[in-house]
Amino acid sequence: MRMSNPLSKPCTAFGGQRQLSSGPLIEVALAVKAATERDPSIMILVFDDMTGRVIDLDLRGTKADIIERLSRPPQTSAAHYRPRPGEMSELAKDEISEARGRGRPKLGVVPREVTLLPRHWDWLAEQPGGASASLRRLVDEARRTGGTRQQRRAAQEAAYHFMLAIAGDLPGYEEATRALFADDRSRLAQWIAAWPDDIRAHVLHLAFGPKDASRDKLDRGKKAP
Repeated sequence: MRMSNPLSKPCTAFGGQRQLSSGPLIEVALAVKAATERDPSIMILVFDDMTGRVIDLDLRGTKADIIERLSRPPQTSAAHYRPRPGEMSELAKDEISEARGRGRPKLGVVPREVTLLPRHWDWLAEQPGGASASLRRLVDEARRTGGTRQQRRAAQEAAYHFMLAIAGDLPGYEEATRALFADDRSRLAQWIAAWPDDIRAHVLHLAFGPKDASRDKLDRGKKAP
């Protein structure tokens, strides 16, 4: 789920192997600043809970300075859609059609470069509405039918990136990674049962979402083969 306000992005900070703070980015950032002011030697990693990747924070200055920096939208690079030589861009056709339509809202389309093999372009050219309209239909259909699968994959990737950054040298890491991508929660929990409590709990949270404490205790009581 996209966060419209960058300050609200869910994050988690770890000081060593212990969780320092978890919540909206601004709360985590201020907690990290306070912790480093108390103990400048502490090593803290801040993770984006949506991706599991480490976030670099600039915590210089006042609280207002930090809020201002974190509120800036991320910079993105523009790309362009390239039609085949001699062929009018389907995107341009769409916008012309939209301009002529009475009372129809604008599509709000964004031009990007698409690279396909010749057979793909040939197939798209035969579809009603042209390449752009066909691609949009394919994407919409994939979102409808593959949403759950994509969410599971995104959760696995987030857990994997977190594990790689903070637990790569812990026992059972490789086996835990295989269990993660096999979508085997019980086996994953068994392989990470001996890991520090906060790391283990965050791995399971990223990979499978909130769970009841009793199940976690049950998984911790099992030993991996």
